[in-house]
Amino acid sequence: MESKKEIVIPILHKEGAEERDEMFGVKLYDAWPAAVKVSKKDTLVIEIVTDAERKKQAEALTQLMERINREENITWGQQFLNATTLHPTKNEDGEIEDISGSDAILHFFSIGWKVLFALCPPPHWGGGKPCFITAIIFIGALTAVVAELAGAMGCVMGLKPGVTAITFVAIGTSLPDTFASMKAATDSPNADSAVGNITGSNSVNVFLGLGLPWVIAVIYSGDEDYEVPAKGLDLSVVLFLSCCLVGIGILIFRRCTVKGELGGSSAGRIVSAIIFISLWLIYIVFSTLGQYDVISIS
Repeated sequence: MESKKEIVIPILHKEGAEERDEMFGVKLYDAWPAAVKVSKKDTLVIEIVTDAERKKQAEALTQLMERINREENITWGQQFLNATTLHPTKNEDGEIEDISGSDAILHFFSIGWKVLFALCPPPHWGGGKPCFITAIIFIGALTAVVAELAGAMGCVMGLKPGVTAITFVAIGTSLPDTFASMKAATDSPNADSAVGNITGSNSVNVFLGLGLPWVIAVIYSGDEDYEVPAKGLDLSVVLFLSCCLVGIGILIFRRCTVKGELGGSSAGRIVSAIIFISLWLIYIVFSTLGQYDVISIS
């Protein structure tokens, strides 16, 4: 019994014809009266191109130009219209899908943020600089608001500032990066943008988020012995580095086995997700125990 069969289709050579792309279709039919069954995927369109890599680049450039043309037609009023209106989407086959209940609920809870960021100038104005600067200001302001709200929540719940920082504040300031990486993973053909967004965000948080406040504090304090000790920082750094090494090891292992950091079988994706979430929980639990002097390292 055969479950697969290779079909050879000869290509006729054209004498003196210039090189050009060719396309033809192949359709399989159920053999009768023989016991041969063809699956539902019985039609295939085959395209022969002179240079596949160049054709791919041309299609990518065409899509980019079409996107630029669409963005150039966006006005400030159109941004508010897009922010307040929930439109049907298209699937991979180009068919229009109706709005689901989850999409409607998510739109309801996020419409305020959509309208707020619709205040940013259109991306094509001034080469994108006004939009970029305004978006950075909005993100900084929202981060400050989230940090204050998280600090107030931790105070009401009786949590120490260190615990509040690694839980509520960290979650509130990292959720935008999480959604940005999810968007990059679904829209990009590879995982470079998704993984690079996370590593870049952590680099900004560590190097700029720590270095810039220290420089400002030293300049304005004028004290050569200026220092601000952080309780439990040694344990937190060790835990963070250990969890990061395990996470990087998982990505390398997936690259060697699945041939990609993202994707793979359903079981592999679930196991990887559980491991990464468990690493975060391990970091939270042990760092919290360090804040309450249950464990410590010297």
